[in-house]
Amino acid sequence: MAVQGASSSSLSSFTHRWKYDVFLSFRGEDTRNNFTAHLYAALVQRGINTYRDDDKLKRGEEISQALSEAIESSRISVVVLSKKYASSRWCLEELAMIIDCEKTKQQIVLPVFYNVDPTEVRHQSKSFGKAWAKLKDKIKDETKLQRWKSALTEVANLAGFTSGGRNESEFIQEVVRTVFKVVMPKSLNHISKHLVGMQSRVQYVRNKLSSVEVNDTTRILGIFGVGGVGKTTLAKEIYNSFLNQFQYSCFLADVRETSKQGKVLIRLQKTLLREILGDSSLKVQNEDEGMGLIKKMLLSKKVLLLLDDVDQLSQVEKLLGDCDWLGSGSLIIITTRNERLLTDYNVHLTYKMEELDHNEARRLFCWKAFENEEPNQGFAELTENFLGYAGGLPLALEVLGSYLYKREEIKFWEDALEKYKRIPPDNIQDKLRISYDGLEESEKSIFLDIACFFAGEREEYVTNRLNGCGFFPHTGIPILREKSLITIDKDGTINMHDLLKVMGKEIVRKESEKDPGKRTRLWFHEDVRYVLEQNKGTNKIEGIRIDLPEKKGLIHLSPGTFEKMPNLRVLVNRNALFSEPPSYFSNELRVLDFKNYHGTSLPSNFNGKKLVDLRMTKWKLKSLGNEFKNFQNLKFLILVKCDFLKRIPDMSGLPNIEELDIEGCNRLVEVDQSVGSLSKLVLLSIRYCAKLKSFPSYLNTRSLKKFFVEFCKSLVSFPEIGLEIKRLHWIQWNSTGIKELPSSIGNLTKLKILTLEDNVHLAHLPSSILQLEHLYALNLGGCTDIITYPKVSVHLTHHCRPPSNSSTFTNCFSTLQGLNLSGSTLVILPSWMDRFVQLTRLYLSDCKKLKKIEELPPNIEVVEVSGCISLESFPEVSKRFEFNTSNLSKLHSIDLHGCSKMLVNVGSHVAAILSPQVSLSLCFLDR
Repeated sequence: MAVQGASSSSLSSFTHRWKYDVFLSFRGEDTRNNFTAHLYAALVQRGINTYRDDDKLKRGEEISQALSEAIESSRISVVVLSKKYASSRWCLEELAMIIDCEKTKQQIVLPVFYNVDPTEVRHQSKSFGKAWAKLKDKIKDETKLQRWKSALTEVANLAGFTSGGRNESEFIQEVVRTVFKVVMPKSLNHISKHLVGMQSRVQYVRNKLSSVEVNDTTRILGIFGVGGVGKTTLAKEIYNSFLNQFQYSCFLADVRETSKQGKVLIRLQKTLLREILGDSSLKVQNEDEGMGLIKKMLLSKKVLLLLDDVDQLSQVEKLLGDCDWLGSGSLIIITTRNERLLTDYNVHLTYKMEELDHNEARRLFCWKAFENEEPNQGFAELTENFLGYAGGLPLALEVLGSYLYKREEIKFWEDALEKYKRIPPDNIQDKLRISYDGLEESEKSIFLDIACFFAGEREEYVTNRLNGCGFFPHTGIPILREKSLITIDKDGTINMHDLLKVMGKEIVRKESEKDPGKRTRLWFHEDVRYVLEQNKGTNKIEGIRIDLPEKKGLIHLSPGTFEKMPNLRVLVNRNALFSEPPSYFSNELRVLDFKNYHGTSLPSNFNGKKLVDLRMTKWKLKSLGNEFKNFQNLKFLILVKCDFLKRIPDMSGLPNIEELDIEGCNRLVEVDQSVGSLSKLVLLSIRYCAKLKSFPSYLNTRSLKKFFVEFCKSLVSFPEIGLEIKRLHWIQWNSTGIKELPSSIGNLTKLKILTLEDNVHLAHLPSSILQLEHLYALNLGGCTDIITYPKVSVHLTHHCRPPSNSSTFTNCFSTLQGLNLSGSTLVILPSWMDRFVQLTRLYLSDCKKLKKIEELPPNIEVVEVSGCISLESFPEVSKRFEFNTSNLSKLHSIDLHGCSKMLVNVGSHVAAILSPQVSLSLCFLDR
């Protein structure tokens, strides 16, 4: 595959504008009143702007300035080489200048050998040579003669036209056809009148092309993005800006749509040959023959080609192959909705066409709706509402703006917006739907589920739920992203343009326009209420999302409603209250995310064997009964504010549990010991369960990565850590009743973050905590009763500093970057603190008993000691400000707010330096 790029010389400036299409060079005495006159007339008749010198004007020794400018500003020079052409010094000077322009301005030179043979011109022989010899005798300037001779040789070597006794009229028409193919208007002028935000994008792409060096290769630019975002418009603008640098160019529009018709690629191949070569007589019988013919006819030619709206790799391959046979400097532009296609074709220069920003969108919409850059009086708020709906998509902004043009009734605008929120205009929907129609069935299901239920959720969450539905999301989601149907931000959230969501919902609505119960998915609150209250469910329904506009809306559930939905696989209730709990749940359910379930047990029919995700918010279940043992495929169990739940039972029968998240279950007392041994558990989180006392005493889940226990004041024991735990990297155990950590915490060899905030009864820290060789953040803030800090043994201190020939350490002295001891009872900072060689941030705020800070780590940057009212000795402060010395070169901030004793001890002259304005951020505010 060719390397993409462009030399700075060819792409550094925008298109050179030619003043003339053709400059005619000829010897007047030979052809002015016959051949050249007829050729000139034929060119002008075809609309070709042709410059012909009037040699009746008096000639001087040199070419006039006007003639020189005419040559330089002509796109093509047609040189009529007649028998006595070489006898004219003016003709030869013109020719030399024309050859110079071919080299420096990419001018095209077409020689016409009129009653002479190219070899006669090349070697200055026969009658043409006699004319040259006659002139040589008169000219003594050898430099000029050599320049003219070189020009004659070069023009004779160019491809041109030889009369050879042919019919003169036919001969002239052949010349005119060739010229017309080059100069005919190929600029793509049918572009929107008001191009907003386009100039900066064109310039960015041109700069991107210019930044890449190219030798003998073809440049390929891929522009991708969602339908209607302006890919074609941008591509046309770029195409136009380069057009006059190319003799051969072609714009193939609507490649995807054309490919749907019979003999699709053959038709495109014929179009490419016809547009570039101007020859419609070439016959193509099959695709392979067409590819061979394209390669033969365009071999080594410098070509500008725009392939618009490509959706299949084969379309590019059958038109261009691998592109390595095109001429140096060729530029191929491809627009597509499918980013993957560009990757597969090895296009390295790609540009994602983003939506317009708010200001650009506002300008475009206002031009269409008001023919002004600002909205009419009284329409500013409505304009903003429509901008929010369109989401920066140029197609939508143009369609909506044009629809509202000269509509002066406020009510008309309001109704239009409400209507389009539910049913988008057809010309927007049709454009957006193209990418959807090209998906496979499982990918379509993923798209519709995201549009109706999961937009705005994290990729991992969506993938796991869709995987449970059998939709192959590990392949489907990347394909949706590559086709610009979704985006995934840096936080891993799946987002979908609002208009694409509306389109997806409209696809579902059209499954049954009159009867919501016959659609696969329900999300609109009126449709949901109608189906559930009027008992209109059917086996078509696969998913329901209940999100009522009123916060605590009541649904009068019709008896047996859910029994009519045996294929329901997703049921999400965000806020509705039911007049009575559902008596039936489909056994096809994969996702059950239900708020306000007031039944004391699950429906008796429900076996839950296919359930993947169970989220229980404000349920009145008193226990997780025997039916939970059937949930063999359950991966996610989330319990929020289930106030009647007292116990998490034996979960050993749920082998696939990956997340157990319990929050705000005020009566929860016990979590069964089996939870500590769930082999696939990745996240264990328990928060705000004030009465929780019994918790697994032993934790040995080899898949566990995150372990959070917070605000469980009655929990007094931290579990022992087994040897199987190899992946746990984050523990957050805050505001509990624990008194000590087990020494087995040293088994957590991969632990990076340990947060133990506000455990006010924590008194002892084991020495094994220093063996956590990957720990980089330790937070003990608010642990006010710590009596025993880790004892640093000789074995540990031996490794606290790197040996001269190694940077390898065996404990957290080498890795810890942040340490929070705020609120502790420390009196003197431990002497081994300086051994934390990577520590950059030390927080000691509100350590009321802290009196002395002697040693600090060598790479410390920030020390926070505000509120340390007993602190009276901090040598580093004195060193830096009294003696202007310090070994801590990276230290830039010490916060001493409220440390009144320090102010007294350092003296008034240092206090004057330590003002709040000092850039080092050392501050004494309590003066």
